[in-house]
Amino acid sequence: MSAQLISGNSLAATIREQIASRAAELTALGHQPGLAVVLVGEDPASQVYVRNKVAACQKAGFKSDMHRLPADSTQATLLALIEQLNNDTTIHGILVQLPLPAHMDSHAVIEAIAADKDVDGFHVSNAGLLMTGKPLFRPCTPYGVMKMLELTGVPLRGAEAVVIGASNIVGKPQAMMLLQEGATVTLCNSKTRDLKAHCQRADILVVAVGRPNMITGDMIKPGAVIIDVGINRLPDGTLCGDVDFESASQVAGWITPVPGGVGPMTITMLLQNTIEAVERTIANH
Repeated sequence: MSAQLISGNSLAATIREQIASRAAELTALGHQPGLAVVLVGEDPASQVYVRNKVAACQKAGFKSDMHRLPADSTQATLLALIEQLNNDTTIHGILVQLPLPAHMDSHAVIEAIAADKDVDGFHVSNAGLLMTGKPLFRPCTPYGVMKMLELTGVPLRGAEAVVIGASNIVGKPQAMMLLQEGATVTLCNSKTRDLKAHCQRADILVVAVGRPNMITGDMIKPGAVIIDVGINRLPDGTLCGDVDFESASQVAGWITPVPGGVGPMTITMLLQNTIEAVERTIANH
Protein backbone atom coordinates (compact mmCIF):
# COMPACT_ATOMS: atom_id res chain seq x y z
CA MET A 1 0.00 0.00 0.00
CA SER A 2 1.46 3.36 -0.98
CA ALA A 3 -0.97 5.63 0.89
CA GLN A 4 -0.31 6.66 4.48
CA LEU A 5 -3.15 6.01 6.89
CA ILE A 6 -4.91 8.87 8.69
CA SER A 7 -6.05 7.12 11.86
CA GLY A 8 -9.12 8.74 13.36
CA ASN A 9 -8.74 6.49 16.39
CA SER A 10 -5.31 7.80 17.39
CA LEU A 11 -6.06 11.47 16.54
CA ALA A 12 -9.34 11.26 18.49
CA ALA A 13 -7.60 9.73 21.52
CA THR A 14 -5.15 12.65 21.69
CA ILE A 15 -7.88 15.30 21.39
CA ARG A 16 -10.11 13.52 23.91
CA GLU A 17 -7.32 13.61 26.51
CA GLN A 18 -7.20 17.40 26.14
CA ILE A 19 -11.00 17.59 26.35
CA ALA A 20 -11.06 15.45 29.52
CA SER A 21 -8.51 17.67 31.28
CA ARG A 22 -10.46 20.80 30.23
CA ALA A 23 -13.67 19.17 31.50
CA ALA A 24 -11.97 18.43 34.84
CA GLU A 25 -10.92 22.09 35.15
CA LEU A 26 -14.45 23.31 34.35
CA THR A 27 -16.00 20.80 36.78
CA ALA A 28 -13.65 22.01 39.52
CA LEU A 29 -15.00 25.52 38.87
CA GLY A 30 -18.56 24.22 39.27
CA HIS A 31 -19.34 23.96 35.55
CA GLN A 32 -19.39 20.25 34.68
CA PRO A 33 -20.08 19.95 30.92
CA GLY A 34 -23.53 18.43 30.38
CA LEU A 35 -24.77 16.74 27.20
CA ALA A 36 -28.30 15.39 26.74
CA VAL A 37 -28.83 12.73 24.06
CA VAL A 38 -32.36 11.98 22.86
CA LEU A 39 -33.17 8.75 21.02
CA VAL A 40 -36.64 8.13 19.58
CA GLY A 41 -37.42 4.54 18.58
CA GLU A 42 -35.30 1.43 18.21
CA ASP A 43 -33.19 2.05 15.07
CA PRO A 44 -30.22 -0.35 15.55
CA ALA A 45 -27.58 1.95 13.99
CA SER A 46 -28.82 4.91 16.05
CA GLN A 47 -28.64 2.83 19.23
CA VAL A 48 -24.97 2.05 18.53
CA TYR A 49 -24.16 5.73 17.79
CA VAL A 50 -25.94 6.89 20.93
CA ARG A 51 -24.21 4.28 23.09
CA ASN A 52 -20.81 5.41 21.74
CA LYS A 53 -21.64 9.08 22.35
CA VAL A 54 -22.79 8.48 25.94
CA ALA A 55 -19.71 6.32 26.68
CA ALA A 56 -17.37 9.01 25.26
CA CYS A 57 -19.08 11.66 27.42
CA GLN A 58 -18.71 9.64 30.59
CA LYS A 59 -15.07 8.85 29.86
CA ALA A 60 -14.34 12.57 29.36
CA GLY A 61 -15.95 13.43 32.71
CA PHE A 62 -19.13 14.99 31.28
CA LYS A 63 -22.58 14.78 32.80
CA SER A 64 -24.41 12.64 30.26
CA ASP A 65 -28.22 12.43 30.20
CA MET A 66 -29.80 9.77 28.02
CA HIS A 67 -33.47 10.18 27.09
CA ARG A 68 -35.25 7.35 25.25
CA LEU A 69 -38.70 7.81 23.76
CA PRO A 70 -40.73 5.01 22.14
CA ALA A 71 -41.07 5.11 18.33
CA ASP A 72 -44.79 5.94 18.56
CA SER A 73 -44.23 9.04 20.74
CA THR A 74 -45.91 12.18 19.47
CA GLN A 75 -43.91 15.10 18.17
CA ALA A 76 -45.44 17.21 20.96
CA THR A 77 -43.88 14.87 23.56
CA LEU A 78 -40.46 15.24 21.96
CA LEU A 79 -40.79 19.04 21.71
CA ALA A 80 -41.80 19.21 25.39
CA LEU A 81 -38.67 17.26 26.34
CA ILE A 82 -36.48 19.59 24.24
CA GLU A 83 -38.08 22.61 25.91
CA GLN A 84 -37.31 21.13 29.33
CA LEU A 85 -33.66 20.55 28.32
CA ASN A 86 -33.38 24.08 26.85
CA ASN A 87 -34.26 25.41 30.31
CA ASP A 88 -31.95 23.04 32.23
CA THR A 89 -28.83 25.02 33.21
CA THR A 90 -26.83 21.82 33.85
CA ILE A 91 -27.19 20.83 30.16
CA HIS A 92 -24.94 22.67 27.70
CA GLY A 93 -25.56 20.57 24.62
CA ILE A 94 -28.66 18.80 23.24
CA LEU A 95 -28.42 16.14 20.58
CA VAL A 96 -31.46 14.52 18.99
CA GLN A 97 -30.29 11.39 17.16
CA LEU A 98 -31.41 11.30 13.51
CA PRO A 99 -33.23 9.81 11.66
CA LEU A 100 -36.48 10.39 13.54
CA PRO A 101 -39.59 8.23 12.95
CA ALA A 102 -41.45 9.12 9.73
CA HIS A 103 -44.35 10.88 11.49
CA MET A 104 -42.01 13.52 12.98
CA ASP A 105 -40.75 16.66 11.24
CA SER A 106 -36.97 16.61 11.77
CA HIS A 107 -36.63 20.25 10.72
CA ALA A 108 -39.16 21.44 13.33
CA VAL A 109 -37.48 19.31 16.00
CA ILE A 110 -33.98 20.65 15.28
CA GLU A 111 -35.27 24.23 15.20
CA ALA A 112 -36.80 23.69 18.68
CA ILE A 113 -33.32 23.14 20.18
CA ALA A 114 -31.88 26.38 21.59
CA ALA A 115 -29.25 27.54 19.08
CA ASP A 116 -26.64 27.92 21.84
CA LYS A 117 -27.15 24.25 22.83
CA ASP A 118 -27.23 22.89 19.27
CA VAL A 119 -23.91 21.01 19.53
CA ASP A 120 -24.68 19.16 16.28
CA GLY A 121 -24.58 22.51 14.46
CA PHE A 122 -27.77 21.74 12.47
CA HIS A 123 -29.98 24.65 13.60
CA VAL A 124 -30.74 27.14 10.82
CA SER A 125 -29.08 30.00 12.72
CA ASN A 126 -25.90 27.91 13.17
CA ALA A 127 -25.91 26.91 9.49
CA GLY A 128 -26.21 30.62 8.61
CA LEU A 129 -23.39 31.60 10.96
CA LEU A 130 -21.16 28.96 9.39
CA MET A 131 -22.03 30.30 5.94
CA THR A 132 -20.89 33.81 6.96
CA GLY A 133 -17.65 32.52 8.49
CA LYS A 134 -18.67 33.18 12.11
CA PRO A 135 -19.73 29.72 13.31
CA LEU A 136 -21.15 29.19 16.79
CA PHE A 137 -20.98 25.39 16.37
CA ARG A 138 -19.51 23.54 13.41
CA PRO A 139 -21.30 20.29 12.43
CA CYS A 140 -19.31 17.47 14.03
CA THR A 141 -18.40 15.32 11.02
CA PRO A 142 -17.00 18.07 8.77
CA TYR A 143 -15.38 19.67 11.84
CA GLY A 144 -13.69 16.31 12.50
CA VAL A 145 -12.52 16.10 8.88
CA MET A 146 -10.98 19.58 9.11
CA LYS A 147 -9.20 18.59 12.32
CA MET A 148 -7.81 15.46 10.62
CA LEU A 149 -6.50 17.53 7.70
CA GLU A 150 -4.98 20.06 10.10
CA LEU A 151 -3.26 17.47 12.31
CA THR A 152 -1.97 15.56 9.27
CA GLY A 153 -0.47 18.80 7.94
CA VAL A 154 -2.41 18.80 4.66
CA PRO A 155 -2.02 22.23 2.98
CA LEU A 156 -5.47 23.65 2.14
CA ARG A 157 -4.66 27.07 0.70
CA GLY A 158 -5.10 26.90 -3.07
CA ALA A 159 -5.71 23.13 -3.00
CA GLU A 160 -8.34 21.60 -5.31
CA ALA A 161 -10.89 20.06 -2.95
CA VAL A 162 -13.77 17.94 -4.22
CA VAL A 163 -16.66 16.99 -1.92
CA ILE A 164 -19.02 14.25 -3.10
CA GLY A 165 -22.44 14.39 -1.45
CA ALA A 166 -24.32 17.63 -0.79
CA SER A 167 -26.18 16.90 2.46
CA ASN A 168 -26.84 19.57 5.07
CA ILE A 169 -25.09 17.40 7.67
CA VAL A 170 -21.79 16.75 5.85
CA GLY A 171 -21.39 17.87 2.24
CA LYS A 172 -22.52 21.50 2.32
CA PRO A 173 -20.83 22.48 5.62
CA GLN A 174 -17.70 20.56 4.54
CA ALA A 175 -17.48 22.59 1.33
CA MET A 176 -17.98 25.80 3.34
CA MET A 177 -15.20 24.98 5.82
CA LEU A 178 -12.73 24.03 3.09
CA LEU A 179 -13.57 27.25 1.26
CA GLN A 180 -12.91 29.29 4.41
CA GLU A 181 -9.43 27.74 4.62
CA GLY A 182 -8.60 28.89 1.09
CA ALA A 183 -9.27 25.71 -0.89
CA THR A 184 -10.94 25.81 -4.32
CA VAL A 185 -14.01 23.66 -3.79
CA THR A 186 -16.20 21.60 -6.12
CA LEU A 187 -19.36 20.16 -4.54
CA CYS A 188 -20.69 17.15 -6.46
CA ASN A 189 -24.12 15.54 -6.12
CA SER A 190 -26.13 12.69 -7.66
CA LYS A 191 -26.76 14.77 -10.83
CA THR A 192 -23.06 15.56 -11.42
CA ARG A 193 -21.88 14.68 -14.91
CA ASP A 194 -18.59 12.84 -15.31
CA LEU A 195 -17.86 12.39 -11.62
CA LYS A 196 -14.60 10.66 -12.46
CA ALA A 197 -13.20 13.82 -14.12
CA HIS A 198 -13.96 15.87 -11.00
CA CYS A 199 -12.38 13.26 -8.71
CA GLN A 200 -9.21 13.07 -10.80
CA ARG A 201 -8.61 16.82 -10.29
CA ALA A 202 -8.87 16.62 -6.51
CA ASP A 203 -5.88 17.17 -4.24
CA ILE A 204 -8.33 16.51 -1.40
CA LEU A 205 -11.34 14.24 -1.96
CA VAL A 206 -14.07 13.99 0.69
CA VAL A 207 -16.69 11.32 -0.02
CA ALA A 208 -19.99 11.29 1.91
CA VAL A 209 -22.65 9.49 -0.09
CA GLY A 210 -23.52 6.17 1.56
CA ARG A 211 -22.77 3.94 -1.43
CA PRO A 212 -20.27 1.12 -0.81
CA ASN A 213 -16.97 1.31 -2.69
CA MET A 214 -18.26 3.75 -5.33
CA ILE A 215 -14.94 5.61 -5.68
CA THR A 216 -12.22 3.39 -7.12
CA GLY A 217 -8.47 3.84 -7.55
CA ASP A 218 -8.73 4.78 -11.24
CA MET A 219 -10.82 7.84 -10.25
CA ILE A 220 -8.14 9.25 -7.94
CA LYS A 221 -5.32 11.70 -8.61
CA PRO A 222 -1.96 10.15 -7.62
CA GLY A 223 -0.91 11.41 -4.18
CA ALA A 224 -4.35 12.84 -3.30
CA VAL A 225 -5.72 12.96 0.27
CA ILE A 226 -8.82 10.75 0.51
CA ILE A 227 -11.31 11.26 3.35
CA ASP A 228 -13.99 8.57 3.39
CA VAL A 229 -17.00 9.63 5.45
CA GLY A 230 -19.25 6.76 4.33
CA ILE A 231 -19.94 3.76 6.50
CA ASN A 232 -21.84 0.90 4.88
CA ARG A 233 -22.66 -2.60 6.07
CA LEU A 234 -22.18 -5.25 3.39
CA PRO A 235 -24.39 -8.38 3.16
CA ASP A 236 -21.68 -10.44 4.91
CA GLY A 237 -21.82 -8.03 7.89
CA THR A 238 -18.47 -6.32 7.29
CA LEU A 239 -18.21 -2.53 7.20
CA CYS A 240 -16.82 -0.55 4.31
CA GLY A 241 -16.68 3.05 3.18
CA ASP A 242 -17.77 4.85 0.01
CA VAL A 243 -14.20 4.48 -1.30
CA ASP A 244 -12.79 1.15 -2.47
CA PHE A 245 -9.92 1.10 0.02
CA GLU A 246 -7.99 -1.65 -1.75
CA SER A 247 -7.58 0.14 -5.07
CA ALA A 248 -7.63 3.72 -3.72
CA SER A 249 -4.80 3.11 -1.25
CA GLN A 250 -2.50 2.12 -4.15
CA VAL A 251 -2.87 5.60 -5.68
CA ALA A 252 -3.60 8.05 -2.84
CA GLY A 253 -0.98 9.83 -0.70
CA TRP A 254 -3.15 9.72 2.44
CA ILE A 255 -6.38 7.83 3.14
CA THR A 256 -8.76 7.31 6.07
CA PRO A 257 -9.80 3.75 6.96
CA VAL A 258 -13.40 2.59 7.56
CA PRO A 259 -14.03 1.92 10.39
CA GLY A 260 -11.56 3.86 12.55
CA GLY A 261 -11.31 6.96 10.38
CA VAL A 262 -13.83 9.80 10.42
CA GLY A 263 -16.25 8.09 12.87
CA PRO A 264 -14.23 8.54 16.08
CA MET A 265 -13.50 12.16 15.10
CA THR A 266 -17.23 12.95 14.77
CA ILE A 267 -17.88 11.99 18.40
CA THR A 268 -14.72 13.83 19.50
CA MET A 269 -15.91 17.09 17.91
CA LEU A 270 -19.28 16.65 19.60
CA LEU A 271 -17.40 16.71 22.92
CA GLN A 272 -15.37 19.68 21.70
CA ASN A 273 -18.56 21.60 20.77
CA THR A 274 -20.01 20.86 24.23
CA ILE A 275 -16.87 22.19 25.93
CA GLU A 276 -17.10 25.33 23.76
CA ALA A 277 -20.73 25.73 24.83
CA VAL A 278 -19.75 25.62 28.52
CA GLU A 279 -16.95 28.16 28.00
CA ARG A 280 -19.33 30.45 26.12
CA THR A 281 -21.89 30.17 28.93
CA ILE A 282 -19.27 31.17 31.51
CA ALA A 283 -18.04 34.06 29.34
CA ASN A 284 -21.61 35.38 28.97
CA HIS A 285 -22.36 35.41 32.69
